[in-house]
Amino acid sequence: MRKLIVNTFLTLDGVMHAPGGPGEDDEGGFAYGGWSVNYWDERMGEVMGASMAPPFDLVLGRKTYDIFAAHWPNAPEDAASTALNGATKYVASRSRPELKWRNSVLIEGDAAEAVAALKQGDGPELQVHGSGNLMQTLLRHSLVDEYRLWLFPLVVGSGKRLFAEGTLPAGLKLVDSTVSSTGVIMTRYEPAGEIVTGTFALD
Repeated sequence: MRKLIVNTFLTLDGVMHAPGGPGEDDEGGFAYGGWSVNYWDERMGEVMGASMAPPFDLVLGRKTYDIFAAHWPNAPEDAASTALNGATKYVASRSRPELKWRNSVLIEGDAAEAVAALKQGDGPELQVHGSGNLMQTLLRHSLVDEYRLWLFPLVVGSGKRLFAEGTLPAGLKLVDSTVSSTGVIMTRYEPAGEIVTGTFALD
């Protein structure tokens, strides 16, 4: 089975909305596009490079696909652009868009069923970047095998959240973490089953 890995930048209040630049996604009047940019350092580049070094394919929502497709085919050639341009891109969309980026495939029909079928097939790991709306579908159907969450030291108050209303309750296990010089905590979590509750009450 192919693993489905979520790669997401988050503010401390859980927002994943438009980390890459102003105008990236101003839905709902979001005013803080580009909130992640000024935190980047060498350690973050190393962790990102390691994440993208093994072969992978992408599973993307339409909006993230359009953002990536406008940038990466025109970016200077390096390890990241080579990996992203060479990956197969599976795109979830309610319409039938023209997918001009090389190696792009439209997900037909129900997105959850299609992604579950992709996981059962042969090929490299499947990475999801951004794609906030698609992420809600993947979470509701328990399709995520690993979370690579980068927590940035700021709060923005509103915006699209990774774990939005309706997320299924579940435990997670921390399998790795490191911190950048700018205070970004880069973590890897795996699902750990149901939540186990307890009490601090005295007998």
